Amino acid sequence: MNKQDRANLNAISQAIFDKKGVNILALDVRGLSSMTDYFIIAEGSVNRHVKALCREIKSKAQEAGLSLFHIEGDNEGDWIVIDCGDIVIHLFTPEMREKYAFEEVWKNASIVDVEIIVPDVSQKSMDELRRTC
Repeated sequence: MNKQDRANLNAISQAIFDKKGVNILALDVRGLSSMTDYFIIAEGSVNRHVKALCREIKSKAQEAGLSLFHIEGDNEGDWIVIDCGDIVIHLFTPEMREKYAFEEVWKNASIVDVEIIVPDVSQKSMDELRRTC
């Protein structure tokens, strides 16, 4: 994997994380797929959340100079596919992700360790969280 691919995978994954997307998985499908090199799979809590993730990815992809060839499913929002050429992003609601078991289809793919920056939680915030639980 070259540095640019890794940087793009990290940037997209970070955008998903920053918008509260969960269960982010990046797969290297080179040699398994002729349509792309990498998949990023993630989920939002409901359709509106998945649509918000899509908007954030579109924005970050354009900032990074990635091409957006096609977006499918953004009207419904339960499964959105964003085609950036070498990277294809699949955003699901939890129900749709479970229904289609996309990871199972691509079980022979290699998992890519993406770098996501998680902000530090201050001790004060942790104390407040403990009081509310």
